[in-house]
Amino acid sequence: MTTTAHRVLVVEDDPTINQALADRFVAEGFEVVRAHDGPGAVAAHAAHDPHVVVLDLMLPGFDGLEVCRRIQADRPVPVLMLTARDDESDILVGLGVGADDYLTKPFRMREVVARVRALLRRVERAAELGRPDETITHHAGLTLDERTRRSTVDGHAVHLTPTEFDLLALLAREPGAVLRRERIVADLWGWDDGLGRGSLDSHVKALRAKVGAHRIRTVHGVGYALDDGAGR
Repeated sequence: MTTTAHRVLVVEDDPTINQALADRFVAEGFEVVRAHDGPGAVAAHAAHDPHVVVLDLMLPGFDGLEVCRRIQADRPVPVLMLTARDDESDILVGLGVGADDYLTKPFRMREVVARVRALLRRVERAAELGRPDETITHHAGLTLDERTRRSTVDGHAVHLTPTEFDLLALLAREPGAVLRRERIVADLWGWDDGLGRGSLDSHVKALRAKVGAHRIRTVHGVGYALDDGAGR
């Protein structure tokens, strides 16, 4: 039986980094499509329908944020954002327009590949969900439909990235319970070595901005819990 290789779109204006990423993904068994600027990235996405996008933030033409907005308007696609600045505001904006994860430069190639594989695994797990009695969750004004991947807050539809949706769904399955950071990272990224902890904090902040900060409680040194907001 043959399997189809996952197609990754690499968008990076630095030719050396672009080539290095492409070479590593090919060596890892991926099919690779490359772009070097904003317009080229949007065109390549439309032409090749990639399974995942590795996207630099700073690009000629228009930046990675605009690329992310445009490609996510078509259909949700996992996006790993690359940024040269470890600036929280930049990261939160990137997550807010549809990026699922981020890495700051310089990065290790093995970590790029690991994060891309984790994004793909989560998409595949979501596609396999099919338990009708467990796909819709209601809690304190939140509604999550895991079959359609749709969510509402106080009756209003909210757009969540795949990572944000999975994070909220994980918390909503045990409302009020404090989930340890290690468990959340392992569930969302499949890692147990702490690689995803910085990403987790950024995703929680982005998620709070969309569903209400009062709904997600931080237990310092432990993890996070979904509350009903009664104490705000």
